[in-house]
Amino acid sequence: MAELGRTLHAWRDRVTPEQVGLPAGGKRRAPGLRREELAQLAGLSVDYIIRLEQGRSDSPSAQVLTALARALRLSDAERNHLFVLAGEVEPSPGRLSAYIPPGVQRIVDQLDGAPLCVCDAAWTIITWNPLFAAVIGDPSEWRGRDRNIIYRHFVSPGDRVVQTPEQQRDFQIAMVTDLRASLARYPHDAELLALIDELRARDAEFARLWGQPIVGFHRSEQKTIRHPEVGAFTIDCDVLAVPGSDLRIVVYTAAPNTEAAEKLRLLSVIGLQTLI
Repeated sequence: MAELGRTLHAWRDRVTPEQVGLPAGGKRRAPGLRREELAQLAGLSVDYIIRLEQGRSDSPSAQVLTALARALRLSDAERNHLFVLAGEVEPSPGRLSAYIPPGVQRIVDQLDGAPLCVCDAAWTIITWNPLFAAVIGDPSEWRGRDRNIIYRHFVSPGDRVVQTPEQQRDFQIAMVTDLRASLARYPHDAELLALIDELRARDAEFARLWGQPIVGFHRSEQKTIRHPEVGAFTIDCDVLAVPGSDLRIVVYTAAPNTEAAEKLRLLSVIGLQTLI
């Protein structure tokens, strides 16, 4: 754990705030990220980062290691080394991966004018940009399965996206198709199996669709957002596949000089604030 702590500290020192889309914030004692900034990027507490770097923490989980690798922009080899130092099994092709390559992370960091999120093969949200949180809702407040888009649709309805009956049916069929394809690629992934079992047990419509030989695909479409602060507006939604991985990037855009574009600009300014 001491070696893990020293390595994390060294990797933190080499990442500049500008590389991860954070403001430099005045004079710094070291050129790299502050512990507070790494904690923010990885979704961990500052105290936990301190204990990790000082070698005072128990071995971190695979989920924590993946979050640290993403926040520190580690290469595949560095990520695997991080797992070895922590005594965890290196990520393998037989398990779903939440690893985001540095190039994909740069897309998230630099496309700040478009709400977007990145999902794994099971449609669990891995990361997102601030405008996505402002438009759709803040995923940092969602726990466990609630970060899975399919689970939220079937089991925890009530999000800000309004769908027509036709859109809802197409969405459901496409998502069931995706889960079947993921299960074929990762038949022994315990988390994926548990997600599918819970969906079948908790939602009759998912169970019905799962039992039918149906196939659907994602396509560009318009979605209406019912926002509590700026009201309803309609934007385009596209799902982009990341070559060489099972990641999906969900991107929302608005045509120039439209009401939706103006509302996106307003939300980029107010973020998660509440208008009075």
